[in-house]
Amino acid sequence: MLNVAILMGRLVADPEIRHTPNDIAVTSFTIAVDRTYVKSGTERQADFIDIVAWRSTAEFICKYFRKGQMIAVQGSIQTRTYTDKDNIKRKAFEIVADNVHFADSKRDNSAPSMGGGAYAQPAARPEVNNAPAPAYTSGDTGDFEEILNDDDLPF
Repeated sequence: MLNVAILMGRLVADPEIRHTPNDIAVTSFTIAVDRTYVKSGTERQADFIDIVAWRSTAEFICKYFRKGQMIAVQGSIQTRTYTDKDNIKRKAFEIVADNVHFADSKRDNSAPSMGGGAYAQPAARPEVNNAPAPAYTSGDTGDFEEILNDDDLPF
C-alpha cells in the first residue's frame, strides 16, 4: 500500500498552535495550490487543501511560517467522518504532514517580514575578493599514474 502526498502552495492564514489535553502540539492550516492547467479565457484556479501537523512539526510551522508564504508539505492523506450541526454524516479529507520545507526564495522581497526570523534579509556583506573565479583546464592523461597491483584498493 502507498499513501504519499507532496504539495507546494501558499498559506491562506497564519498557522496557530494548539495543544491536546495531553499537551501534544497540533496545528491545522490550509494551503492554496495552483492547478497546472488554465481553461482558455479564464484565470488560473487553485485548490485549497487542509493540512494537520503534530508535535515538533506543528511547532516548527507555527514558528517560521506566515500567511502568504510558500510551503512544501510531504505527508499522507487521511479521511475522517463526522456528523455536522444538521445531523448529516460528512467525510473530511486532509493531509497529515510528516515533513515541511521552505519553498520561497530566501531573497524573495515579497515574503512577509517576521521581525528578524527566518526570512529576515541578511546584512550586506562586504566584498572579500574581487578576483575572478579560477579557470580550470581539462586534465592531461599524464596527470594520472597507472596502478599495476590493485590488491590494496578498498573496492
